[in-house]
Amino acid sequence: MDDELKEQLIQELLIEGFEGLDQYDQEMLKLENGDGTKSTLNNIFRIIHTIKGSSGCVGFSKIEKLAHDGENLLSVLRDGNVEVSSDMVSVLLGLSDALRELFNNLEVSGDEGAKDFSSLQEALIKLQKPSAKRECVKEENDKGQPKLEVVFEKDADEEQRQDNKGSNSELAKQADAVALEQVDTGQKNSPTIQKSSVVDSAIRVNVSQLDKVMNLVGELVLTRNQILQFTGESEQKELASAAQRLNIITTELQEGVMKTRMQPIGNIWSKFPRIVRDLSKELGKQVEIEMVGKETELDRTIIEAIKDPLTHIIRNAVDHGVETADEREGNGKNPCGNILLKAYHEGGQVNIEIIDDGRGISAEKVKSKAIEKGVLSSEEALRLSEKEAYSLIFSPGFSTAGKVTNVSGRGVGMDVVKTNIEKIGGSVDVNSSEGNGTTIKIKIPLTLAIIPALIVTTRNERFAIPQVSLLELVRLEEGNAANSIEMIYGSPVYRLRGNLLPLIYLDKELRLRDKPKDRRENEYDDGVLNIVVLQADGKQFGLVVDDINDTEEIVVKPLGKQLKQSRLFAGATIMGDGQVALILDVMGLAQEAKVVTPGRVKMLFNDAVDEESEEPENSRYLVFNSTTGRRMAMPLSIVDRLEEIPSVYIENSSDGRVVQYRGQIMPLINVGNLDGHVTLTEDEQLQVIVYSGNGNSVGLVVGEIDDIIEQELTIQRKSLSPDIIGSAIIKDKVTEVLDVENMIKSADPSFYL
Repeated sequence: MDDELKEQLIQELLIEGFEGLDQYDQEMLKLENGDGTKSTLNNIFRIIHTIKGSSGCVGFSKIEKLAHDGENLLSVLRDGNVEVSSDMVSVLLGLSDALRELFNNLEVSGDEGAKDFSSLQEALIKLQKPSAKRECVKEENDKGQPKLEVVFEKDADEEQRQDNKGSNSELAKQADAVALEQVDTGQKNSPTIQKSSVVDSAIRVNVSQLDKVMNLVGELVLTRNQILQFTGESEQKELASAAQRLNIITTELQEGVMKTRMQPIGNIWSKFPRIVRDLSKELGKQVEIEMVGKETELDRTIIEAIKDPLTHIIRNAVDHGVETADEREGNGKNPCGNILLKAYHEGGQVNIEIIDDGRGISAEKVKSKAIEKGVLSSEEALRLSEKEAYSLIFSPGFSTAGKVTNVSGRGVGMDVVKTNIEKIGGSVDVNSSEGNGTTIKIKIPLTLAIIPALIVTTRNERFAIPQVSLLELVRLEEGNAANSIEMIYGSPVYRLRGNLLPLIYLDKELRLRDKPKDRRENEYDDGVLNIVVLQADGKQFGLVVDDINDTEEIVVKPLGKQLKQSRLFAGATIMGDGQVALILDVMGLAQEAKVVTPGRVKMLFNDAVDEESEEPENSRYLVFNSTTGRRMAMPLSIVDRLEEIPSVYIENSSDGRVVQYRGQIMPLINVGNLDGHVTLTEDEQLQVIVYSGNGNSVGLVVGEIDDIIEQELTIQRKSLSPDIIGSAIIKDKVTEVLDVENMIKSADPSFYL
């Protein structure tokens, strides 16, 4: 346990301990006066039990042992095995004073001190024995006040113990003496024992009160935004100065209130060791969990939202990830598996990584299960990279478990994990190495109440885009916009640094095109084009808007019931002029436009195709020119991606030209040359068709991409070349149909091994 975390736990122990003991004394007095009930005893027991558990966690054995002896006495008292007596109350109050003294030592010196409390512990233990019946007799003391005296009915065994134990009346005297000793010592040696500075420095506040304060701060932020907008149009210097001061104060107040809502993520991690321990025993495995970054703080609403998803991922890691001890030893691993839970701040977000050293994910097994369950077709599975295959585990109803158990196998869980994380503006990513383990990385925002956002306008309507999804802004000036947009199978794309970026027109997705526009009416004319580059589910796309206004902090308000069912909006906010602006749900927008499709992984070109299209898959072809100028075509269904790769990134290997592509070494094959050799010129941009199969990828270098066509092909002339199926007429031109698999086998025989 690191020093910072231990210090925090000690502070919590002291605050909880001093407050609990104050309540403990009040409840004990009720008990002695006969005003106590069963709940009184339960409260007393709970306070001591909590102190025992909390001190044990931090390693303070003296406090733990003393509280344990007191807990045992309270337990037999609560169970009715002994009855309340005056001497018992005196000893139990002495326990309270002793614990206060120990807490005071902790606060002053950082340790429990050297004082011996054995006499108090002996009294607590002796009072637990119901060896003789006790009966309370009311008498009056010398001042005429009622007092309680304990009368014992002796049995034969008790008579025998008299010599060793002393008389029962002596026991009562001993109990009073112990209690007085604790009180006297506390008053002489520790004058601050009744009031601790650590308690004075912290108070407990109801969560609902914090939420109310946060809402008021949100309203203040909105008012601040309105005033700043108004003063920006005013020429009064005094008003501008006051507004600026208000801005500073509001920002500081907002940050202060936000901190009161922040909690360490360790608060929800504390239960995971127990979950791992119980589940590993149930499954007959040996698994340990290591946690790093417990002190990482998050808004409490975020912590509540990720509690269940994290629990499911941890259970999944134990069940699916870590192997049995025999299996691990057979693979040369430590028989005890390890799960690392790590949290850290990065880029205004919190990253959580769950890393296991288990068997990893088999991409081929995942693909087979996906085909079996109808998540995707065998042709689509063939095109998937390993990374894309891993993401299939988030498909609804998907499970690789061989049978249904009380732990897993029903296909419910990972899809809910992804959905819940994305609801709070987060993302989930999976990386795995078969035989070596799996890493699940979660990115989540620090808070949901007030977020930075980019304000955009389309068709005279303003919308807010959370900055957590924003990558960059692109502006195409007049005269360049029309020439920069390409159409691939009816869908617009923009080449951003060599990569094809699918475009979504916000006014089209929101069905605003019947509204008047303050600019051009046709999105393909020579007007200025503003593209907001966003990321959803690891995929980038461009959102085309009319204007990009500014960034500002916005207060998230819930949607009205009319819009709650829409997946295009995540909430609403009030702008500086008092008008309402809707907050775009980037993931929902991407799904609606088919850039990202829930439960399925689709290639770029299929994203823009209506899923109800009746055109058969084998009627779509990608038409291109080879590097030698030959017009060629290949089935679109086997195309993974189109890339434009600068020649400076091409490297040489013993097998030919290669490029580092998505964490793999991808060989390049020149479609125009018989031997497939790629020749390079300086500053050249290679047009590459990426084909994936058998867990590998290969880049087919071509001269120029021409078009995508839908046409039933008729081979009119067969070819003598094994790499060419034959020739057909496509758009009134003779086109050679490429046999991709044979060509790859000829150039790289190891590709399919």
